[in-house]
Order: sequence, then structure tokens, then C-alpha cells
Amino acid sequence: MEIRLENLTKIFVDKQKRETRAVDNLDVVIESGKLVGLLGPSGCGKSTTLFMIAGLHNPTSGRIFFGDDEVTKLSPDKRGIGLVFQNYALYPHMTVRQNIMFPLENLQVTREEALKRSQEMADLVGIGDLMDRKPAQLSGGQQQRVAIARALVKKPRVLLLDEPLSNLDARLRLQMREEIKRIQRETGITTIFVTHDQEEAMSITDQIIIMDFGKEMQRGKPQDIYNKPKNEFVAKFLGNPPINTFNGTIKNNYLYFEDVKMLKKVAADGDYVVGIRPEDFKVSPTQEGFHVPKDALVDIIGRDTMIRFEIQDKQIRALVDSESAENLSKIVLTVREDKIHLFDHETGAVVLKDS
Repeated sequence: MEIRLENLTKIFVDKQKRETRAVDNLDVVIESGKLVGLLGPSGCGKSTTLFMIAGLHNPTSGRIFFGDDEVTKLSPDKRGIGLVFQNYALYPHMTVRQNIMFPLENLQVTREEALKRSQEMADLVGIGDLMDRKPAQLSGGQQQRVAIARALVKKPRVLLLDEPLSNLDARLRLQMREEIKRIQRETGITTIFVTHDQEEAMSITDQIIIMDFGKEMQRGKPQDIYNKPKNEFVAKFLGNPPINTFNGTIKNNYLYFEDVKMLKKVAADGDYVVGIRPEDFKVSPTQEGFHVPKDALVDIIGRDTMIRFEIQDKQIRALVDSESAENLSKIVLTVREDKIHLFDHETGAVVLKDS
């Protein structure tokens, strides 16, 4: 089921009549059968967007389509959605089976069919042997599986997940990421996944939409966005450890930091915000490159070595292969030319070499 948002806007008005534009003219097409992540910092509008798709918030303006059907003014129960919240919202007095079957009560599904469907969904999410337990007898990951099974049992057109992993510990989060991806692939249902965790979004989604201040900052395959961010915000938001940024100058196709000639970079002469990801540094086999200060901090972490030093009072991190950094007293770093990102000081937009 394709989802299409046309000029979608949501403005909240408080008691003092002050307006907050939570979502601002969002135009998005989500392809049928894809798992798409809405990603961004707290307050960027991603959950508000999800709730408008679900019908829990009415748009101030704009339209929402599921396939060829406009659903903008339909109530949530008429849209054919499955929704999983952050807190799962299970009924504590009901068994797992009863929780999963609950959405079918108003759909005139026979009890025999409801029992069959609930068992199928429980088996799909891996809790088929827990049907007689109550939520209090389940782990956090098992409760989440119940919530997903309950959302899928009515065979929705669209599955909506609002920060579903945020209440789980690190080990369970990793496990459930893989499970959500598996379930989505097996069902083929169009799924929208809201998260502020960039690692989470990059690991399971087919496409991510990065948002800030209610606007789309960039959209595409996770690795494409990571490698080619359109602006400084996107570059900083994706990556752990985060991208290094500092002020630099291009002169005669070389990058300079103050008066130090650092690395080759073919681009128009001028001053830029320079972005280099930690893993894109490498130890130079020659003496050409950036000479790391002697007071740099060096942490050997297995196969990698983290080198930390300061530029313009900012800590720069370089993550290099431990074998190549054996002589820690005189490290010279370089970066492949196409791994140096240049951003405009005024707009933050990426600057291409032919601009």
C-alpha cells in the first residue's frame, strides 16, 4: 500500500494563541511494501506526522492518501492501520491470546477465525507458546511482540510503529530490530517506523526521512544519506562517533587549516565548514597529510585505534586501523578526497566540487 502525503501541515495553538508549526508542508511518497523510518531529534515533527497518518491528529492543511484512497478525514478505525505505541498499551487483565484477539471483536470475525488468526500472528512474532500468560508475566521484548501481533491480526493496510524499542535494554533492542525487519519482510506490509535513534533507523529501514523543525531535511537509503549528506545538520545527526566539523579553507585544490596544508580537495577556493567522519581518516604512508599533535590522546580498542586531538578548540576524532598506527609518536593522517565534506557557512548546505 503506497502512502502519499501532500503539503501536510500541522499547527498547534496554545492557550495564549501562540502557534507552533510541528509539521511544515511535508510532501512524501512511501512506496508499497517498504519499511521507512522517520528520524530526527525530539520535537522535529516525526511523531506528529505518524499520528496524522494514523488519524489521531487532524492536519491543519494538506492531504493523506493510502493508495488511491484519500483518508485525510477518516477516523483511525476506518483507515486500516495497525499502530504500536512506545508503551505497548496491553490490557493487564487479559491473556496474550485475548490481547491479540481484541481488535477483531468489532470486525464481525467469528471466534473460530479469531482464534486461528491470533495464533498465526503469535507464531509469526515468536510468542506462540505464551498465549495463556498475562502481560505481567512477560518480559519487555515479549510484551512488544504481543503489541505487534495485535496490530497485525486485523490485516491492516499500513503498520505504524512509534518508538517501539525505546523501553527495552540494549540487548533486547538489537534483537527486536532484527525481528521487526523479519516480520515486515514476511508480511510485506508498508511500515513507518518513528525513532530518534539513528543507528536503529539505519539498521532496519529501506529508506529514512530525516526531519527537523517539521521539515524534511533529506530522504533516501540509509547508507546513501550517510555517505552524501545534503547539509551540515544531516551530516551531524548521522554517525557514531559523530562527524568532525571545523573551519577550513580551500586554496589551489588543497584543504588548509589556518596556515597548515592538510589534505588534497578539489573545490572552488574559499572558506568552508569542513566535515570528516572519524572512520574516513587513515594513516598516511608518506609524510604528506595532517601531522597529529604530540599531545593527542590515543585509545587502542581492539582492531581500531581512536586518536583524539583539538582543532579550533574542538575535539577531532580519527578512527584508524591499529596496525597502521603502531608508531604513535609521529602519526600523519590523510583522508580520501571524496570523503571530505564541505558545507556553506551561511546555509549549511553541502558544497559540491564543481560549484
